[in-house]
Amino acid sequence: MRPWLKRTLIGVFGASALFGGFAAWSQHPHGFGRWESMSEEDAARFKTRAVEHAARRLDLDAAQQAKLGVLIDTLQQQRQALRGTGDPRAQFQALMGDGTFDRWHAQDLINSKLASVREGSPKLVAAVGDFYDSLRPEQQRQVRDFLQQRHGPWS
Repeated sequence: MRPWLKRTLIGVFGASALFGGFAAWSQHPHGFGRWESMSEEDAARFKTRAVEHAARRLDLDAAQQAKLGVLIDTLQQQRQALRGTGDPRAQFQALMGDGTFDRWHAQDLINSKLASVREGSPKLVAAVGDFYDSLRPEQQRQVRDFLQQRHGPWS
């Protein structure tokens, strides 16, 4: 086979594999447990599974499981407050609607996100503290060890 034909076929095959991978990736719901697309029922099942999983791994008692449930609820509330109402993508696209970047509204959007973090963080810190402080020393060590390991797509 001629070298130019071989290179062309390899290039076509490689490009088709690459674009096929992108097409498959674009259809996949990225992330586990997409809270924003879950119904209340699905979110409750996800929370139950998460608590059960942690209870098995850490050998949690009923009080600790309840505190973990409160922590998960608080995280969800904080996440929803940070996300806000409406579509974040549409909000960002609206900032670039007329050919210039709307700095004033962008700063307002950032300030509203910061305010939601500022308002919700004491409750979140209290929930994390209540859960962590309720753990026995060996459970706390397990949590610290888990957090020191690299998890997730950016590790």
